[in-house]
Amino acid sequence: MAALPDLMTVAQFQQLPKGGEHAYELHHGEVVALTRPKARHWKLQSRLLAVLQPKLRNFGGLSIEVPYRPVAEFELRAADVAAISKSRWDAIDPDGDLRGAPDLVIEVKSPSNTRRQLQELAALCLANGALEFWIVDPDASAVSVVRAEGSAVVYTAGSSIPLTAFGGGELAVDEIFA
Repeated sequence: MAALPDLMTVAQFQQLPKGGEHAYELHHGEVVALTRPKARHWKLQSRLLAVLQPKLRNFGGLSIEVPYRPVAEFELRAADVAAISKSRWDAIDPDGDLRGAPDLVIEVKSPSNTRRQLQELAALCLANGALEFWIVDPDASAVSVVRAEGSAVVYTAGSSIPLTAFGGGELAVDEIFA
């Protein structure tokens, strides 16, 4: 019978060398290599940040590539875009990472993402503190929003995403893909 592999902890993962052609995350105690995003991806991250900042200014912190630990010991992920309530933002250790998932996790869909991977990530985040999980699909110009209470809606051109959980207002899908 084969032995099970040792799981890597976040502390061990953080000691690994940085850089190279891949970015790395810790998924269920295993190191996962991620391809670095292309210009289309990071430009969309910047656009999301720009259109969300004025709408979420009273909610808390908003940033890109936010490291978070949805499960304390064996997970370290980075959200493409994340919004974190002011109280949680202020409580983050300056030398640490966010514990739990951000209140809003936004993932820009990449060619390497599978539907199953995104569904599993949404479930992980929603079970560990996220109020909403968005999948922004640049090919379809659509945003899939999954909420903690279980609803899921796809927003397309001409529609707006309610920001009720983050202080009110809405975000027009057309603003994201303008």
